[in-house]
Amino acid sequence: MIIEGLCTTQNKDGVVNIAPMGPIVNEDLTSFFFRPFQSSTTFQNLKETGCGVFHVTDDVGLIARAAIGKLESLPELLPAKEIDGHVIASACRWYEFQVESIDESSQRSEITTNLQHVGHLRDYWGQNRARNVILEAAILCTRLHILDADEVSRQFEGFEIIVEKTASPTDAETFQLLKSYVSSYSK
Repeated sequence: MIIEGLCTTQNKDGVVNIAPMGPIVNEDLTSFFFRPFQSSTTFQNLKETGCGVFHVTDDVGLIARAAIGKLESLPELLPAKEIDGHVIASACRWYEFQVESIDESSQRSEITTNLQHVGHLRDYWGQNRARNVILEAAILCTRLHILDADEVSRQFEGFEIIVEKTASPTDAETFQLLKSYVSSYSK
């Protein structure tokens, strides 16, 4: 099963990176298998420092902005408990991990990890249909370099109907940000 969330990593100088990530997990959430592109900052940081923190969050706006590189500033961060890393203070749960192995034999690396600590900050609020399609739209934005931008734009047209029916004003604004990103990418 793949669970979507955010991953914080840092380089050897302590510069924090926040990226959307969808690791493959077991049902107990005790095993995390990451597959970041080797060109990503997340991959470089995990290779360099060997640790990170995966976050479960219901903040699709934060996921979307991180996906398209539009985080104007980092959200509030707390120190991780067992690794040299950072926890997003607004997350619901977090999973601190150490890298066990990295396979770099394909464009998407395969990273096996060992959990070091699990924490809980608040209950998961949940999603609605608009937030689900915003999450899917954000994932598509991260893959524009390998997908047909016109096809992605067509998918966004279908998403827009759901957003119009079920989104909060904040979520509708987030969707428009993603839509603008796709429009500017395809030009």
